[in-house]
Amino acid sequence: MAKLGEEYNRILSEIENTISNENEREIVKQKVIELSSLFISNMEKMSDMVDNKLAKVEEKQKELDIKIEKINKSVSEIENDIYDEEENGEFDFEIVCPYCSYEFVTDLNMLDDEKNEIKCPECNNIIELDWNDEEEDCCSGHCSSCHGCGSEEENDDEEDM
Repeated sequence: MAKLGEEYNRILSEIENTISNENEREIVKQKVIELSSLFISNMEKMSDMVDNKLAKVEEKQKELDIKIEKINKSVSEIENDIYDEEENGEFDFEIVCPYCSYEFVTDLNMLDDEKNEIKCPECNNIIELDWNDEEEDCCSGHCSSCHGCGSEEENDDEEDM
């Protein structure tokens, strides 16, 4: 900025030294000053506009950073749900107690076939765990997803005869 001031003063000196008519010299100097003020005023306006736009961009960037952080957290949680549980064989199981119908979630290790029972935290009864992948023809009727056994339909068919 100091260099600009020096150049400005040099130009005014040259005007003063080259124009001999005092009236003309003062008019030219005044017009140079007006022109300089006009440029400076426009530069200040443009600088303010740039500052305002930059502030808006920074604010948007902060908003985007927050959104990206939330997305990364969600993705990380999904990765943990998918990969961490599979690596060590532990999964969350929702169990409904056949004795008191209390629903609870527990971590069970799918690789641990020796764990055949679990204690209900509500009624303290022991719940037998069936690790068989094969579906049975009929359940005991105590599960929450029971839609009735096939044997009931067979009994109804036998009674109709």
